[in-house]
Amino acid sequence: MADEESDGTVLLAGTANLVIAIAKLVAGLLSGSTALLAEAAHSIADTLNQVFLLTALHRSRKPADARHPFGYGMERYFWALLAAVGIFVLGAGFSITDGLRSIFAPEPIAALAVIYPVLGISFVFEGSSWLRAVLQLRREAKVADVPLLHQLRNAEPAVKTVAFEDSAAMIGLLLATAGVTLAVVTGNHVWDGAASIAIGVLLIVVAFTLGRDNKAMLIGRALPADIQREVRAIISAEPGIVDVLDLLSLQLAPDQVLVVATVDLVDSGTTGAAIEQLAEKIDVEVRRKHPSIRHLYLDPTPGDPRQRLS
Repeated sequence: MADEESDGTVLLAGTANLVIAIAKLVAGLLSGSTALLAEAAHSIADTLNQVFLLTALHRSRKPADARHPFGYGMERYFWALLAAVGIFVLGAGFSITDGLRSIFAPEPIAALAVIYPVLGISFVFEGSSWLRAVLQLRREAKVADVPLLHQLRNAEPAVKTVAFEDSAAMIGLLLATAGVTLAVVTGNHVWDGAASIAIGVLLIVVAFTLGRDNKAMLIGRALPADIQREVRAIISAEPGIVDVLDLLSLQLAPDQVLVVATVDLVDSGTTGAAIEQLAEKIDVEVRRKHPSIRHLYLDPTPGDPRQRLS
């Protein structure tokens, strides 16, 4: 259900971006507004990014195999990282370059009757896409019983990217509106170029934030410290466990985490069957409180072969 909702969120964002990209491009060419052309570049970049995100969603669902025993969940972060690069290169690069050109060689803005309706319609389309992403994040935060911002930081990469992109898009539309209006009212068309540069800087911030987060996941990020403490406490509380000597975790996907625990047993001579039963009890309790922990392994004593919990 969550995967289908993510697909719908990305598809809506992609459709909205494609429609408004065409509208902005036509309006920008007719009016000569650099800010509007920057917004068109922004929407074109976002449209291409939705293709990356849909690819991420579908490829990450491939079942585990011999070469990838934990599945393909990490592909979500790879394609989301490419989307961040797309925002930076296509969106920010064009916006800043064309903004500088406009400042040094300003041109009058025409076709105001086209500009404002396009900006207004674009805001409605972007807003509908943004609202869907936010509503999905709110539902997921409610289910996980965490604050919305916490859920945003740890959300499905595709939905997170859409939320960031659409937020930047709406701010960009406001900047474009301000730049065009100031250029027309003051007669100084430098404002139009300045708005384009501001949009580019905004996109750099978004691209850097998304790129940093996805890079962290690709190189391997552990569970948050508070969740690690909870998992340690669950394992330590089980009769037969003296202490958790070490606990390693790795986020494989938003809903898939690997945990390996090295434990000190009460009886060092505990049989394999007894360890298996103990492992099963711990597995059930950990998954009950943290469903995203899909792979849980136990190392009964340092140096011994690891016994699988699940």
